[in-house]
Amino acid sequence: MDALGRLTPEAFAAAGKLPLRFVLDNLRSGLNVGSVFRTADAFRLEGIDLCGYTARPPHRDILKTALGATEHVAWKAHETTVEAVHGLQAAGFKVFALEQASASVSLEQWSPLASERWAVVLGNEVRGCSEDVLNAVDGVLEIPQFGVKHSLNVSVAAGMVCWQAYGSMGTPGG
Repeated sequence: MDALGRLTPEAFAAAGKLPLRFVLDNLRSGLNVGSVFRTADAFRLEGIDLCGYTARPPHRDILKTALGATEHVAWKAHETTVEAVHGLQAAGFKVFALEQASASVSLEQWSPLASERWAVVLGNEVRGCSEDVLNAVDGVLEIPQFGVKHSLNVSVAAGMVCWQAYGSMGTPGG
């Protein structure tokens, strides 16, 4: 690992972060939550908001896929997703949902700036984002899809959002 130049957990805590948070809206699978923690670690995100019945560390399934990322990726628990959205907006975040909806912005057209703070809501694996959440957010991002199924695994979608944010904002803290 030394040859890879990876950060220690202490250096991760002190390092600049990509100004992006994920808001997990009632995710059913702890394995998905753990995978989002790993993605948040890989892109050095500001943190994760765990809402509703989304599993929280140290849940066994989260730990299985997070591989220790829960120890240094910042996270907060919220009773409801709408509460988290309003709190983030009050703190200066632009909050978008990732969903298939009218008037959405295609992910490749999203160009967040490093000087902005963003949060992206990832919806439930079956139902997506609730109507209440869609009414509370500032906008909607959508990943174009061309197959039979019209959804992606939430952790795959999280990775795609991070890649687009990184492409637009650049290296975290850089």
